Amino acid sequence: MMRHWRMTGLLVLAVTAAMAACGEDWPQFRGLNRDGKSPETGLLKEWPAEGPKLLWSVEGLGKGYSSPVIANGMVCVTGMVGEKMEGTLFAFDDTGQPKWQTNYGAEFDDKAYPGTRSAPTVDASHLYEFTGMGVLLCLDAQTGAVQWSRDLPKEFGGESPRCGFAGAPCVYKDSVICTPGGKDAALVALDKQTGRTVWTSTGFTDQSAYCSPLLLKRGGLGLVVTITARHVVGLDADRGKLLWSQPFDTIAEDPNHSVSPVCQEDWLYVTSGHREGGQMYTLSPDGRSAAAAWEDKVLNTLHGGLLFMDGYVYGSNARGKWVCLEAKTGQVMYETTGVGMGSLVYADGMFYCYGEKGTVALVPVNPKAHEITSKFKITRGEGPHWAHPVISGGRLYIRHGDVLMVYAIRPGG
Repeated sequence: MMRHWRMTGLLVLAVTAAMAACGEDWPQFRGLNRDGKSPETGLLKEWPAEGPKLLWSVEGLGKGYSSPVIANGMVCVTGMVGEKMEGTLFAFDDTGQPKWQTNYGAEFDDKAYPGTRSAPTVDASHLYEFTGMGVLLCLDAQTGAVQWSRDLPKEFGGESPRCGFAGAPCVYKDSVICTPGGKDAALVALDKQTGRTVWTSTGFTDQSAYCSPLLLKRGGLGLVVTITARHVVGLDADRGKLLWSQPFDTIAEDPNHSVSPVCQEDWLYVTSGHREGGQMYTLSPDGRSAAAAWEDKVLNTLHGGLLFMDGYVYGSNARGKWVCLEAKTGQVMYETTGVGMGSLVYADGMFYCYGEKGTVALVPVNPKAHEITSKFKITRGEGPHWAHPVISGGRLYIRHGDVLMVYAIRPGG
């Protein structure tokens, strides 16, 4: 059953208990809070010329652009493998040894960019995956056994975006939230144990984009925020009621939004590198309204994600530059070269920037300058360098095509 994978360079010790105790897991897309930030400290501030030490790697994951997730000493990642090009979930322990492998059926086999899209979400003993075909699966996280599945576009009448469904599932209390883009069901919540429907976004209909829903707490309100094909929306996460909606890219024939919103305090920033650029909103204290603050054409990120740090928004733009904006005013603090257009995450005062040409850079957080401290080249794997980097347990995880590489980024690692 494990014929598709091959492990190399096994040089690591198990640290499951420490990872759990220190809160170093990265259990879903963009980390514990979906903000691209790791709470880890004591990490290296510079790397050797050849890059940080490679601890282990796994080959044979198949085609895919999804990031791995790490929880409870387990590394999970998706890929499209085999003669039938089926979607597959792989699980490894923290030394790279396989735990289980589950084929879950058809994936998005587009001629231009075939492969898996969404990172899975781990919640306690269960794992949730929203496939490129729009099927939501619940699996036993320890065995990989499928507990239930729902074909969301079929059941709710949603039409697939041109490049397939790509929003990572979002767990809230006893529900898991996804974006099938159906009539009165742009967003839906299902019971995470049984898969039954808890709510749909009655009164709000829009096609899904490629964004993962973001959960916010505003007073006593659980607020779910996302970008759909033509709107930025906020819904009551308990009931699915639409609280506010802002128009976004309303005239495009083919809306293409791949960057999830980012929020800090009252500020909410959204962007689309394919069309309009960015917009900043201010949220009301109770989360029940959002007002436009300013617009921006500089930080028009394609799909590399954004980071909101201490009153500034960071990311790369469609021109391959790295950008910092001041949240209150929209002032461009810098627009400069780096490793080219790419994705980024944060830990211990540093940005980890992964350029689409395969260079990974370490950059100190500074709203006045983007200065690379160290960098190295990813030479293994094929296809676009689109999977976002992941930080967990003093390690940097980079997925490129069918290869997952794990590097030590803590002294002595």
